Amino acid sequence: MEPALAAVVVVYFLGSIFLLTSTNLIRILLGVALLGNAANLTIFTAGRLTREVPPVIPEGAMQPLAQTANPLPQALILTAIVIAFALFAFILVLVYRSYQELGSENVDRMREAEPLEYPRPPEGY
Repeated sequence: MEPALAAVVVVYFLGSIFLLTSTNLIRILLGVALLGNAANLTIFTAGRLTREVPPVIPEGAMQPLAQTANPLPQALILTAIVIAFALFAFILVLVYRSYQELGSENVDRMREAEPLEYPRPPEGY
C-alpha cells in the first residue's frame, strides 16, 4: 500500500511543480493547493497506514501490544489542512483583486502595470 501512495505523492508533487511554473494565476493557485495535498499525503504515508488498531496503550503496559497507527501524523495533517485552506482562500482573494485591478491573470502582463519612471528592481546579486 505504501509504495502505491508514494507513487501518488510523486505524481502530486510533479503536477504541482508543473502548475506553479505557469504564467497563469489560476494554475498557480491550483498548484499551491495540489502542493498542500501532496505534503499532507507525504505525512500520512510516513506515519504508517496501520488500520483498525487504535493507538491506545492498555493499563499496566508500557507500550501498545500490537502495531498501531501513529496519531501524531494525523494531528499534523488536520492542522495542515486548516492552514492550507486559509492560504488557498487568501491567495484566491489576491488573484481576484489583481484580476479586477489589472484585467489580466497572466503574470507577464501584470509586469506592464509597474510604473516606468521608477527604477526596476534588481534581478540578481
